[in-house]
Amino acid sequence: MAVPRARVLDLMKASCRVFNTTYNPERVRIGSHIMRQRLKGASVASYYPPRIGTIAQLRSLYPENEILDDEEEDWLEHLNVARSRGKSVPKKKRTAAESKKYNKRK
Repeated sequence: MAVPRARVLDLMKASCRVFNTTYNPERVRIGSHIMRQRLKGASVASYYPPRIGTIAQLRSLYPENEILDDEEEDWLEHLNVARSRGKSVPKKKRTAAESKKYNKRK
């Protein structure tokens, strides 16, 4: 004698409530097994050596030495060229009198 499907589903629902699992009678792929897994970030990060030797770290370790950063110098040169052409970021307004909106209202 076969057990009716509704009764089996009720049993599944009760067991899911008791064992705190997801009730999924259609067996749709929902990815809950991935969410239950341990996080891998710390173990993957331990494969690689700590990142040291950046320009900022070297400057903080040896403030008495002048350490040059080629990328930073290139960027500063780019900004100076843009400023000379009038293409840089506008100055920040410190008061309401300096803003364009305030001057237009008068």
